[in-house]
Amino acid sequence: MAKKKSGKVKKSQRPQLGDNVVIPEAGVVMEESITRTLEDNYMPYAMSVIVSRALPEIDGFKPAHRKLLYTMYDMGLLKGARTKSANIVGATMHLNPHGDQAIYDTMVRLARGNESLLVPYVDSKGNFGKAYSRDMASAASRYTEAKLEAVCEELFRDIEKETVDFVPNYDATTTEPTLLPVSFPTILANNTLGIAVGMASNVCSYNLAELCETTIALLKDENHEIKSTLPAPDFIGGGTILYNEAEIDSIIDTGRGSVRVRSKWAYVQEGNMIEVTEIPPTTTVEAIMDKISDLVKDGRVKEINDMRDETDLNGLKLTLDLKRGQNPEKLMAKLFRLTPLEDNFSANFNILIGGMPRVMGVREILLEWAAFRTECVRRRVSYELAGKKKRLHLLRGLESILLDIDKAVKIVRETEQDAEVLPNLMIGFGIDKEQADYVAEIRLRHLNREYILKRTEEISGLEQEIGELEQTLKSPAKVKKIITTELSQVAKKYGEPRRCDILYEVPEDEVELEEDTLVDYPVTVFFTREGYFKKITPQSLRMSGEQKLKEGDEIAQRLESHNTAEVLFFTNRQQVYKSRVGECEDSKASLIGDYLPARLGMEEGELPLYMVLTDDYSGFMLFLFQNGKMAKVPLISYATKQNRKKLINAYSEKSPLVWLEHFVQETEIAIQTSGGRLLLVGTAQISQKTTKNTAGVGVINLKKGQTVRSVQHANTLELRDEHRFRVRSLPAAGALLRSEDVVEQIALGDEVPAAEPEK
Repeated sequence: MAKKKSGKVKKSQRPQLGDNVVIPEAGVVMEESITRTLEDNYMPYAMSVIVSRALPEIDGFKPAHRKLLYTMYDMGLLKGARTKSANIVGATMHLNPHGDQAIYDTMVRLARGNESLLVPYVDSKGNFGKAYSRDMASAASRYTEAKLEAVCEELFRDIEKETVDFVPNYDATTTEPTLLPVSFPTILANNTLGIAVGMASNVCSYNLAELCETTIALLKDENHEIKSTLPAPDFIGGGTILYNEAEIDSIIDTGRGSVRVRSKWAYVQEGNMIEVTEIPPTTTVEAIMDKISDLVKDGRVKEINDMRDETDLNGLKLTLDLKRGQNPEKLMAKLFRLTPLEDNFSANFNILIGGMPRVMGVREILLEWAAFRTECVRRRVSYELAGKKKRLHLLRGLESILLDIDKAVKIVRETEQDAEVLPNLMIGFGIDKEQADYVAEIRLRHLNREYILKRTEEISGLEQEIGELEQTLKSPAKVKKIITTELSQVAKKYGEPRRCDILYEVPEDEVELEEDTLVDYPVTVFFTREGYFKKITPQSLRMSGEQKLKEGDEIAQRLESHNTAEVLFFTNRQQVYKSRVGECEDSKASLIGDYLPARLGMEEGELPLYMVLTDDYSGFMLFLFQNGKMAKVPLISYATKQNRKKLINAYSEKSPLVWLEHFVQETEIAIQTSGGRLLLVGTAQISQKTTKNTAGVGVINLKKGQTVRSVQHANTLELRDEHRFRVRSLPAAGALLRSEDVVEQIALGDEVPAAEPEK
C-alpha cells in the first residue's frame, strides 16, 4: 500500500523574504517629545481612571457599584428571594467587562455581612468577611447568596419614568443608567475611598436620619447651621469621636479635615482584663495587635500579660490580660497614643460633578444633590404628565363615540377594507388617528354605554391631575416639598440611632500621657558626632570615670535634663525624630549608648546632626546655609497634637546646611569666614518664620571659593573693637579680622588667617 504524502512543508521550502524586500522605516529611531507621548498615551488612561472608575458621583456610587446594583435590580432581586452570588456576578458582566473576582469584591463591600457600610445595599447570606479584620476573608461566590436590601427601593425609585439618562453598555447589547435617581443623599450616607491618578477621594459616612434632617433644613434655608443637625460623622464600627470644632468646620466648608476616632473598651474586674469592642474605621484588629506586640517586645508597654482576638458571631472583641496592680485607664491612654486604637479619618470630599472632579464641603455637596434630585423629580413629573395627557386624549376620542355608538359600529361594519376603518372613524367623529385606533381596538363586549361612561368618567379626574402636575412643574416650592416629603419618609423608615458617641471635651490629662507613665528624675544626656545617645543618672555619673566612645567618635553635646523631657534629633535628610528621654534605658559611662539611626528607625544613610531638649518648645532654631542665608524657626513649629515621632521638611533643602543651634532667648552670634572676615549678627535682626522649611534671609555675603569657617556665641569672644564687626542691615560681608583685634587668640580656635588686602 502506498504511503500518504505528508502535508507539512520542509523549512527549506518555506517562502523567505528576499533581499529586495524593504520594510518602511525599519530600524529607524524616531525622536518624539516625552510630553507628547504622555499626552497621547498616559493622559487618556489617567482621565479614564478619574472619570470612569475611581471617584464617586453625586448619586454616591462609582461605576462598578452602580452596574452591580442595577443588574441586581434588573434581575428582580429587590422583591424576590436571594440567589447565588455567582449568578449575580455573571449577570453583571454584561455591564462590567472586568473580571468576576473584581465584581464579587465590589458586592462583598456593599453587603450587610461585611460591615463596611453604615447603610448596606446588599442583603447577604453566608460568609462575606469582615471589614474590621484583615484575615477574615469572604467565601467564594458559589457559596454565598444575596439580594437587594429594602433601602435600595429608594435608589431606584421611578427609574422607569425616565428620571435619569440611559446609555448603551460596552457592546451596545443593552442599556444602563448613567446615575441612579436616589431619593436621599447616598454620597454622604456611606464612606467611600477612591484612589485615581493624581487625585483621590475619601468620604466619611453620616447618620442617615441626621443627614435627611439636615438636607430638609438646607432646602428650606441654604444658610442653615449644619452642625446643629449634623454634629459629626458616624461610622459602622462605632467608637468615640473626639470632637474638634475647627476640623468639623473645615469638613463642612471645604470638604477636607480630620476626624479622630477612639476605640470603645471596658474593664472586666473579674478577669483583670480589658475588652475592646469597637475600633476606628481606618484600622483592623490584626493591625492593632501587631502594634501592641511590637510595643511589648520593645519594652515600651509592660502592663500586658496576654492578648487574644475573641471575635465571634456576636461581634468584635479584643481582650488584653493585665498584670496585677496595673491601672487600666493609664494603660489605655498610652495605647490610644501609641497604637491605632485611636486613629484619624482624613476626609477628602472629591466628587465627580458633571464629569469634572470637585472637592466640596458638606453644604455644597447637599446643595448639589438637591439640584440633582430636583431634576429627577421634574423629569418624573414630566413623564407622568405626558402619560396622563396621552390618556386624556384617548378618552376624549372615546367620549366622542358616546354620542352615537351605533354609528361607530355601522362605520366599522360597512367599511370593506381594513385599512379604511381608521380614516372612516376619523371622518365620522372628527377624531385623530391615535383616538381612532384606540376606539377601533375596543372589544365587542365593551361596546356598551356602561363601559364607555365608566371610561369617560376618568376625564374630569385626569384634567385635575394634569393641572396639578403642570402647577408642580412651574413651582420650585412644590418640587422641594416633594423632595422633603420623601426624605422624611426615608428617615422614618430606615433611620437608626448613632453608632458613634461624640466626646466634646477631651480631658487635658489625656493629652499629656508620658507625664503620667514615666518617672521623672534628673539625668545627664550625651550625644556624639557618630549618632550615639545615652542618659546617665547623677549618682552613676559621680561614680563613673571617662566616657566610653566608639573609636574616632567624640561628644558633640552634653546637657543636664530630666527623664520626662522631650528630645528632638535633626538629621542630614531635613527630618526631625522626636522621642522622650525616658524612652531610653539608663546607661553608664562604660557603655557607648544607643545608636540613634537604628533605635529611631532612620532611613539608610541618614544621620542625626543636632539634639534639642525641651519641656515646652520654647525658643527658636537657627539654621545657617551655604548660600549665606539664615532661617529662624520657632521650636513650637515642631510640636504636634498627634504626637508624631517623625517630621519631614524640618529645614530647607535648597542649600546645604552649615550650622544649626537652639536658642531660648535672643542673643548675638559670630560668623567667621575662610576669607578672614568676622560678622556679628544679633538674632533679633533675623525675622522669624513659622514655616519649618523656609529658605531664610540673607545674612552674610561670601566671595567665590569662600566658606563659613566657624559659628559661635559672640559672648565667648573678646574683641578690642567689636562695633567694627556689627552692621545695621543684612546681608553683609563682615569686617577683616586682624591679629590685634583679638584679646584672647584661643577664643577663635586656630590662628587668625592672613587678612586679604582692603579694597
